[in-house]
Amino acid sequence: QVQLVESGGGLVQAGGSLRLSCAAAGRTFSYYLMGWFRQGPGKEREFVAAISGSGGSTYYADSVKDRFTISRDNAKNTVYLHMNSLNPKDTAVYFCAARRGYSTNYYQTASYDYWGQGTQVTVSS
Repeated sequence: QVQLVESGGGLVQAGGSLRLSCAAAGRTFSYYLMGWFRQGPGKEREFVAAISGSGGSTYYADSVKDRFTISRDNAKNTVYLHMNSLNPKDTAVYFCAARRGYSTNYYQTASYDYWGQGTQVTVSS
């Protein structure tokens, strides 16, 4: 069992930056593929970024590539999402997710076993 707690969301102006954190409680954090997803008002949950257990491989949705960076610190059981050049379209609840072991379907919500409660990110124009 893995418990995930996100933090770092808030209100930011367009062009600004935020860093989200996801702290995991549980053992063997490095065994888990970690992902970030987001869900905007009236929209389905969508993939944002994922990172392999070692941190050696990262994956991004086209909409955030070159603006967002996912990273992890296995010693701290934490995964991060650094978000730059934010725009109003990035407004959403951001969720952290974990899957034990790797999956080539890292972009699908069904691939993950554990989810955090989400943190709101609002970008004003």
